Amino acid sequence: MRDWSPSQRPLSFDEYMAWEEKSTRKHEFVNGEVYAMSGVTRRHDLIAGNVYAHLRAAARGTPCRAYTSDMKVRVAASVTYYPDVSIDCASHSDADVIIDHPCLVVEVTSRSTFRTDRGEKLENYRRAPSLRMYLIVDQNRRRVTCHRRNDDDTWTAEEHEGGGSIAVPCPRMELTLDDIYEGVQMPPLGVAEPEIDEATGEYVVER
Repeated sequence: MRDWSPSQRPLSFDEYMAWEEKSTRKHEFVNGEVYAMSGVTRRHDLIAGNVYAHLRAAARGTPCRAYTSDMKVRVAASVTYYPDVSIDCASHSDADVIIDHPCLVVEVTSRSTFRTDRGEKLENYRRAPSLRMYLIVDQNRRRVTCHRRNDDDTWTAEEHEGGGSIAVPCPRMELTLDDIYEGVQMPPLGVAEPEIDEATGEYVVER
């Protein structure tokens, strides 16, 4: 949802940062537009918390640090998001309010965000030269889509459903689906994120 009213004109990055500092809500910034962040379900929060906890534990003793959705991540000159979990392995100051060199980002997707997470955000996250992995975690089924940057700078996608593990590059660890969904009660069968229909190119909800 767009949320900028003073003049309905595109903002510069510096204007966004100054405005966001005074705002009582979090807003993402995409090409001069600002978008208010919506609330999340308890399931969403539990999943994000699980991912953060395991990444944070694995990062101990390494240059990497794990952050929650309270930390802004800048992935291009005019694009800043609040991913659910992010990893930064670059040098940093504890007074910083933004990450400029993310190594890994995680989005827990929902019916209201699936198009953005799998479309616009996928495209923009992959533009960040430092990013090695983007995880899209489904909150209504045990499924994770892993987008991985290869050594030749190409990207590959991996689907993990039900079980198994994901080789995380930063910090180096194995993140299992059991870790991600620990203590999370899944909704009844038939309640899921929309799926792409290969014939029409449209998203449909499985029933």
